[in-house]
Amino acid sequence: MKTRNRVQSCLINAKAMLMSISMGMTLLLTGCGETPVPEEQVQQEVSMNELAERYVKLVLAVGQHHDYYIDAYYGPQEWRETEKVELDTLLQQIEALVVDLSQVKITHSEKSRHDFLLVQTESVAFFIRQLQGEQFSFDEESQALYDAVSPAISEAEFDQALLELEDLLPGEEPLNERMAAFTRQFEIPKDKLDDVFRAAIDESRERTKHYIDLPEQESFTLEYVTDKVWSGYNWYQGNSFSLIQMNTDFPITIDRAIDLASHEGYPGHHVFNSLMEKHLVNGNDWIEYSVYPLFSPMSLLAEGSANYGIDVAFPLQERMAFEKEVLFPLAGLDSSKVELYYAVQTVRNKLSYIDNVVAKRYLDGQIDKSTAQQMLMKYALSSEQKALQRIGFIEQNRAYVINYNLGQDIVREYIEQLSEGNEQKRWQVFSELLAYPKTASMMKP
Repeated sequence: MKTRNRVQSCLINAKAMLMSISMGMTLLLTGCGETPVPEEQVQQEVSMNELAERYVKLVLAVGQHHDYYIDAYYGPQEWRETEKVELDTLLQQIEALVVDLSQVKITHSEKSRHDFLLVQTESVAFFIRQLQGEQFSFDEESQALYDAVSPAISEAEFDQALLELEDLLPGEEPLNERMAAFTRQFEIPKDKLDDVFRAAIDESRERTKHYIDLPEQESFTLEYVTDKVWSGYNWYQGNSFSLIQMNTDFPITIDRAIDLASHEGYPGHHVFNSLMEKHLVNGNDWIEYSVYPLFSPMSLLAEGSANYGIDVAFPLQERMAFEKEVLFPLAGLDSSKVELYYAVQTVRNKLSYIDNVVAKRYLDGQIDKSTAQQMLMKYALSSEQKALQRIGFIEQNRAYVINYNLGQDIVREYIEQLSEGNEQKRWQVFSELLAYPKTASMMKP
């Protein structure tokens, strides 16, 4: 009996010593005077950070196999300066990372971070398989790369929008030619482009700053380029700095000044990347957000929020007033038809999903290039040359086209459901989404 008591006493003393050592180690880890963090939580945080580092290095390695897969990177430079790794090896490594992410234990506060990183990582694995030559349908690609599938839309819906435009723009010529003649009245002269764009950017920046606390050092450089398949592009450089390029291959209409200023700048891509860098990379040390793979779920949010952000910064009536008072005079244009112009644009927006329909049919082999061009001329009301440029974009970027229209609709539904019609709250939800990103499936109710 006494022997058993002595054994129990020794066990109790040993347990107490172990607890004391454990607490001491935890205090050393957390620092003097700070609230102790449970040891298991410390281990979980280290695990997520290690997984995030593996992700960044693997994404950079995949980027060595594709010229523009890495849209932005502002992490350690030495991670980028490594030897090229074969795709088979990268696929094994990224699939192992998917398994590790699926099994890692996380705290409740890490759930959003973990879920986003897992979906991003799965998209990298799919992209490698594409680089290896595996063939997938348009919908399979959009789901795997962007976490969303475009809805099926019949041509009858587009035909109804065309009938509305016929009433707004009567005439005998083909509708796309009437549209071209109408919009020529609103083209910005090339020698006025810079003044108009800078005025639009300044206004969009001021409106954004009123609601979003931008980094103090944020800035951008504006350039005009040609021979591109896109109309505008933001090349984020890190440290809240962007290179914004505008393509002048085709005439630019007055509405595109605000569209591009907001989409590429404020509160679009420039703000999106700046807030991620500020809050997640610098603030939380979440290194995975220092790299932006273009063909990934990040892009649906980036493009969707940039398009939706145009309407957030410039509600229609305020937009029309600003253009009448500032942009039209700067461009030397007659603003007497601005109401008709935006009535036409509102109907034309109903045709935006034609890009998805044409891309799906063309890439799935259901139609040839000539038919795709004719469909864009009819339903996107494009010229022959503009339709060819758009097909070039589709050939180069494939299912990426869904990110503009579907992305905008997903972001709009998410934000407006949470903001309940309150403008202040809409800006708040919008800025929180930019600072703490979600994929399409994470934004579902």
